[in-house]
Amino acid sequence: MPNQSSTQTASSLLTLTIAPAKVIRGAGVLSSTVADISKLGTRPLIVAGNRTLGIYQESLQEIFQAQELQTTSVSYGADCCEVTLKALRKAAKEHKADMIIGVGGGKALDTAKLVGHQLKLPVVTIPTSAATCAGWTALSNVYSESGAFLYDVALSRCPDLLILDYDLIQTAPQRTLVAGIGDAIAKWYEASVSSGHLQDTLVIAAVQLARVLRDILFQKAAAALQSPGSEVWREVVDATLLSAGVIGGLGGAQCRTVAAHAVHNGLTHLSAYGSIHGEKVAYGILVQLRLEEMLQGNQLADAARQQLLKFYAEIGLPQKLADLGLGNITLAELQTAGEIILAPNSGIHRLPFPVALEHLMAAMISTTAPNELKITNG
Repeated sequence: MPNQSSTQTASSLLTLTIAPAKVIRGAGVLSSTVADISKLGTRPLIVAGNRTLGIYQESLQEIFQAQELQTTSVSYGADCCEVTLKALRKAAKEHKADMIIGVGGGKALDTAKLVGHQLKLPVVTIPTSAATCAGWTALSNVYSESGAFLYDVALSRCPDLLILDYDLIQTAPQRTLVAGIGDAIAKWYEASVSSGHLQDTLVIAAVQLARVLRDILFQKAAAALQSPGSEVWREVVDATLLSAGVIGGLGGAQCRTVAAHAVHNGLTHLSAYGSIHGEKVAYGILVQLRLEEMLQGNQLADAARQQLLKFYAEIGLPQKLADLGLGNITLAELQTAGEIILAPNSGIHRLPFPVALEHLMAAMISTTAPNELKITNG
């Protein structure tokens, strides 16, 4: 008699993409990882941004050539967008690439992962900043050519190899680590409200890890920013680049994308204003907490928002629209962003209550307000 698991239907199966097949981390490890890279292929296509291609030329090209890897490098341009993806697939086929290596920040790594996914090739990620956990995850965000978020793609697996070289991360502007802290700390506020009531063992583990991650960042972020390269700095880098990725892998989409990331996605549709991913996400947490206060009368959300405002002030994360360069936003622009945030497939609908456009707009302009406004449903 067959066991129960063998008779499950395909629709009842849950596929998890939790972690890269291998992670190598340490100070100055990049030059010693070529043997691991060469196990995956001999003709890598290097995907990077224009600035990061210079890092590749200085740090990797000679090392790769010494190991007889036949490489070619291509810039992904400004964004992970359809035009870029088409050009990179063409470049990979012309080079007869048997692996994709992403070097750079979140958009470079998302682009490399998605090209590898589309061409069914192994992927190596080499983050050059701690701004996101993109080097870890089986997910890529796709944008328009002008930088507006369009959709995300769930990939068949996490990268085959993630190389975290602390010396390389330390060369990035400190602002990128601050943004990474904002992106990572969002995991607790999103996962706890969307999934804190669920009983699935791995989701419970994801939510608890998100809480631990939040506590680590509260306790260590300021000290880390004051001493780049130190042990506490490496712990915070690990939190933003690695631990944040584990949460989404264990808990799935509902643990990584709720209102905070939905707000980020909506803001990308406004005119370019210079803020980066984690900064918009950090602001989005405040919007989410404000909604919980306004629509649920949630005093814990108010206390959490006040705690975050102090933390943001200490490390330099944005607290209001003006901090994102949107101090002169028009009502029409705010409404446009709000309508995109509330699109039918948006993660904001993972909140345990409905959100109307007028409530969202009120929350977006009152992230630093005292807990005065009360709006009730019905």
